[in-house]
Amino acid sequence: MDWGFIFKHVPKYIDAMYLTLALAVGGIALSVIIGIICSSILYFKVKVLRKIVNIYIELSRNTPLLIQLFFLYYGFTKIGVHLSGFSCGIIGLAFLGGSYMCESFRAGLESVPKSQIEAGTSIGLNNLQVFRYIILPQAFSVSVPLIGANCLFLLKETSIVGAIAIADLMFVAKDLIGMYYKTNEALFMLVVAYLIILLPVSILTSVLERRSRYAQYGN
Repeated sequence: MDWGFIFKHVPKYIDAMYLTLALAVGGIALSVIIGIICSSILYFKVKVLRKIVNIYIELSRNTPLLIQLFFLYYGFTKIGVHLSGFSCGIIGLAFLGGSYMCESFRAGLESVPKSQIEAGTSIGLNNLQVFRYIILPQAFSVSVPLIGANCLFLLKETSIVGAIAIADLMFVAKDLIGMYYKTNEALFMLVVAYLIILLPVSILTSVLERRSRYAQYGN
Protein backbone atom coordinates (compact mmCIF):
# COMPACT_ATOMS: atom_id res chain seq x y z
CA MET A 1 0.00 0.00 0.00
CA ASP A 2 1.49 3.31 -1.14
CA TRP A 3 0.57 5.65 1.74
CA GLY A 4 2.35 8.58 0.10
CA PHE A 5 0.03 8.25 -2.90
CA ILE A 6 -2.98 8.05 -0.59
CA PHE A 7 -2.12 11.17 1.42
CA LYS A 8 -1.34 13.06 -1.77
CA HIS A 9 -4.76 12.41 -3.30
CA VAL A 10 -6.93 12.66 -0.18
CA PRO A 11 -7.97 16.25 -1.12
CA LYS A 12 -9.50 14.94 -4.36
CA TYR A 13 -11.62 12.49 -2.39
CA ILE A 14 -12.69 15.20 0.04
CA ASP A 15 -13.90 17.37 -2.85
CA ALA A 16 -15.67 14.35 -4.35
CA MET A 17 -17.30 13.62 -0.97
CA TYR A 18 -18.78 17.12 -0.85
CA LEU A 19 -20.16 16.70 -4.37
CA THR A 20 -21.53 13.25 -3.55
CA LEU A 21 -23.22 14.60 -0.41
CA ALA A 22 -24.69 17.52 -2.33
CA LEU A 23 -26.15 15.13 -4.90
CA ALA A 24 -27.50 12.82 -2.21
CA VAL A 25 -29.04 15.59 -0.10
CA GLY A 26 -30.74 17.16 -3.12
CA GLY A 27 -31.99 13.83 -4.41
CA ILE A 28 -33.22 12.63 -1.02
CA ALA A 29 -34.99 15.91 -0.22
CA LEU A 30 -36.86 15.86 -3.53
CA SER A 31 -37.63 12.16 -3.23
CA VAL A 32 -39.19 12.70 0.21
CA ILE A 33 -41.41 15.45 -1.21
CA ILE A 34 -42.39 13.26 -4.15
CA GLY A 35 -43.00 10.32 -1.82
CA ILE A 36 -45.31 12.28 0.48
CA ILE A 37 -47.33 13.68 -2.42
CA CYS A 38 -47.63 10.34 -4.25
CA SER A 39 -48.45 8.33 -1.10
CA SER A 40 -51.14 10.87 -0.17
CA ILE A 41 -52.69 10.53 -3.63
CA LEU A 42 -52.74 6.74 -3.31
CA TYR A 43 -54.00 6.84 0.27
CA PHE A 44 -56.92 9.15 -0.54
CA LYS A 45 -57.52 7.32 -3.86
CA VAL A 46 -57.60 10.36 -6.12
CA LYS A 47 -58.96 8.78 -9.30
CA VAL A 48 -57.01 10.26 -12.22
CA LEU A 49 -53.83 11.08 -10.31
CA ARG A 50 -53.77 7.60 -8.75
CA LYS A 51 -53.27 6.00 -12.17
CA ILE A 52 -50.50 8.44 -13.02
CA VAL A 53 -48.73 7.71 -9.72
CA ASN A 54 -48.96 3.95 -10.30
CA ILE A 55 -47.45 4.34 -13.76
CA TYR A 56 -44.67 6.51 -12.34
CA ILE A 57 -43.87 3.96 -9.60
CA GLU A 58 -43.69 1.07 -12.06
CA LEU A 59 -41.56 3.08 -14.51
CA SER A 60 -39.21 4.32 -11.80
CA ARG A 61 -38.68 1.02 -10.02
CA ASN A 62 -38.37 -1.14 -13.14
CA THR A 63 -35.79 0.89 -15.06
CA PRO A 64 -32.11 1.18 -14.04
CA LEU A 65 -30.89 4.53 -12.69
CA LEU A 66 -28.14 4.53 -15.32
CA ILE A 67 -30.71 4.46 -18.13
CA GLN A 68 -32.67 7.25 -16.45
CA LEU A 69 -29.53 9.38 -16.20
CA PHE A 70 -28.63 8.77 -19.85
CA PHE A 71 -32.17 9.73 -20.85
CA LEU A 72 -31.93 13.00 -18.91
CA TYR A 73 -28.37 13.87 -19.92
CA TYR A 74 -28.40 12.81 -23.57
CA GLY A 75 -32.04 12.34 -24.51
CA PHE A 76 -33.31 15.76 -23.46
CA THR A 77 -30.75 17.47 -25.70
CA LYS A 78 -32.69 16.10 -28.69
CA ILE A 79 -35.66 18.29 -27.74
CA GLY A 80 -33.55 21.33 -26.92
CA VAL A 81 -33.37 20.87 -23.14
CA HIS A 82 -29.81 21.03 -21.85
CA LEU A 83 -29.28 20.00 -18.23
CA SER A 84 -25.99 19.96 -16.36
CA GLY A 85 -24.65 16.66 -15.08
CA PHE A 86 -25.27 17.78 -11.51
CA SER A 87 -28.92 18.63 -12.24
CA CYS A 88 -29.42 15.32 -14.04
CA GLY A 89 -27.92 13.50 -11.05
CA ILE A 90 -30.31 15.11 -8.58
CA ILE A 91 -33.35 14.64 -10.83
CA GLY A 92 -32.42 11.01 -11.51
CA LEU A 93 -31.99 10.23 -7.81
CA ALA A 94 -35.25 12.00 -6.98
CA PHE A 95 -37.10 10.15 -9.75
CA LEU A 96 -35.83 6.80 -8.51
CA GLY A 97 -36.07 7.56 -4.78
CA GLY A 98 -39.53 9.12 -4.99
CA SER A 99 -41.15 5.79 -5.85
CA TYR A 100 -39.44 4.02 -2.94
CA MET A 101 -40.30 6.85 -0.54
CA CYS A 102 -43.89 6.68 -1.76
CA GLU A 103 -44.16 3.01 -0.82
CA SER A 104 -42.52 3.71 2.55
CA PHE A 105 -44.93 6.50 3.42
CA ARG A 106 -47.92 4.55 2.12
CA ALA A 107 -47.04 1.62 4.38
CA GLY A 108 -47.04 4.03 7.32
CA LEU A 109 -50.31 5.69 6.30
CA GLU A 110 -52.13 2.40 5.89
CA SER A 111 -50.88 1.17 9.28
CA VAL A 112 -52.90 3.81 11.17
CA PRO A 113 -56.06 2.15 12.57
CA LYS A 114 -59.40 3.51 11.38
CA SER A 115 -60.42 3.90 15.02
CA GLN A 116 -57.82 6.67 15.35
CA ILE A 117 -59.29 8.50 12.36
CA GLU A 118 -62.84 8.07 13.63
CA ALA A 119 -61.80 9.41 17.02
CA GLY A 120 -60.37 12.52 15.36
CA THR A 121 -63.50 13.22 13.32
CA SER A 122 -65.69 12.63 16.37
CA ILE A 123 -64.07 15.55 18.21
CA GLY A 124 -64.64 17.90 15.29
CA LEU A 125 -61.41 17.72 13.31
CA ASN A 126 -61.72 18.15 9.55
CA ASN A 127 -59.98 15.83 7.08
CA LEU A 128 -56.87 18.01 6.79
CA GLN A 129 -56.51 18.24 10.58
CA VAL A 130 -56.99 14.50 10.96
CA PHE A 131 -54.28 13.89 8.39
CA ARG A 132 -51.89 16.42 9.94
CA TYR A 133 -52.32 15.68 13.63
CA ILE A 134 -53.36 12.01 13.74
CA ILE A 135 -52.43 10.10 10.60
CA LEU A 136 -49.12 11.69 9.61
CA PRO A 137 -47.30 11.53 13.01
CA GLN A 138 -48.22 7.88 13.53
CA ALA A 139 -47.42 6.98 9.92
CA PHE A 140 -44.03 8.64 10.21
CA SER A 141 -43.06 6.54 13.23
CA VAL A 142 -43.75 3.38 11.24
CA SER A 143 -42.01 4.67 8.11
CA VAL A 144 -38.75 5.80 9.77
CA PRO A 145 -36.86 2.50 9.23
CA LEU A 146 -37.94 2.35 5.58
CA ILE A 147 -37.09 6.01 4.99
CA GLY A 148 -33.66 5.49 6.54
CA ALA A 149 -33.03 2.44 4.36
CA ASN A 150 -34.05 4.42 1.28
CA CYS A 151 -31.70 7.25 2.22
CA LEU A 152 -28.81 4.79 2.49
CA PHE A 153 -29.86 3.24 -0.82
CA LEU A 154 -29.84 6.63 -2.58
CA LEU A 155 -26.48 7.55 -1.05
CA LYS A 156 -24.98 4.39 -2.52
CA GLU A 157 -26.71 4.96 -5.85
CA THR A 158 -24.74 8.20 -6.26
CA SER A 159 -21.86 5.97 -7.36
CA ILE A 160 -23.61 5.66 -10.74
CA VAL A 161 -23.78 9.37 -11.59
CA GLY A 162 -20.09 9.38 -12.55
CA ALA A 163 -21.26 7.83 -15.83
CA ILE A 164 -22.42 11.29 -16.94
CA ALA A 165 -19.08 12.98 -16.18
CA ILE A 166 -19.74 14.10 -12.61
CA ALA A 167 -16.59 14.01 -10.46
CA ASP A 168 -18.12 12.02 -7.60
CA LEU A 169 -16.24 9.49 -5.49
CA MET A 170 -16.50 6.65 -7.99
CA PHE A 171 -15.43 8.89 -10.86
CA VAL A 172 -12.33 10.06 -8.94
CA ALA A 173 -11.38 6.49 -8.01
CA LYS A 174 -11.68 5.27 -11.60
CA ASP A 175 -9.74 8.31 -12.81
CA LEU A 176 -6.84 7.63 -10.46
CA ILE A 177 -6.78 3.95 -11.34
CA GLY A 178 -6.69 4.81 -15.04
CA MET A 179 -3.86 7.32 -14.66
CA TYR A 180 -1.62 5.69 -12.04
CA TYR A 181 -2.73 2.02 -11.91
CA LYS A 182 -2.93 2.31 -8.11
CA THR A 183 -6.00 0.11 -7.81
CA ASN A 184 -5.62 -0.92 -4.16
CA GLU A 185 -4.94 2.61 -2.95
CA ALA A 186 -7.76 4.18 -4.97
CA LEU A 187 -10.31 1.59 -3.88
CA PHE A 188 -9.15 1.80 -0.25
CA MET A 189 -9.78 5.56 -0.23
CA LEU A 190 -13.13 4.97 -1.96
CA VAL A 191 -14.28 2.51 0.71
CA VAL A 192 -13.14 4.80 3.53
CA ALA A 193 -14.93 7.79 1.96
CA TYR A 194 -18.22 5.91 1.64
CA LEU A 195 -17.94 4.62 5.20
CA ILE A 196 -17.43 8.19 6.45
CA ILE A 197 -20.63 9.20 4.66
CA LEU A 198 -22.81 6.13 5.28
CA LEU A 199 -21.99 5.17 8.87
CA PRO A 200 -23.28 8.42 10.46
CA VAL A 201 -26.47 8.16 8.40
CA SER A 202 -26.95 4.55 9.50
CA ILE A 203 -26.40 5.45 13.16
CA LEU A 204 -28.73 8.47 12.92
CA THR A 205 -31.42 6.29 11.35
CA SER A 206 -31.18 3.80 14.22
CA VAL A 207 -31.44 6.60 16.78
CA LEU A 208 -34.46 8.16 15.07
CA GLU A 209 -36.11 4.76 14.83
CA ARG A 210 -35.78 4.19 18.57
CA ARG A 211 -36.95 7.68 19.44
CA SER A 212 -39.95 7.57 17.12
CA ARG A 213 -41.36 4.42 18.71
CA TYR A 214 -44.16 5.01 21.16
CA ALA A 215 -47.12 2.93 22.31
CA GLN A 216 -47.73 0.23 19.73
CA TYR A 217 -46.47 2.30 16.76
CA GLY A 218 -43.08 1.61 15.29
CA ASN A 219 -42.73 -1.79 17.03
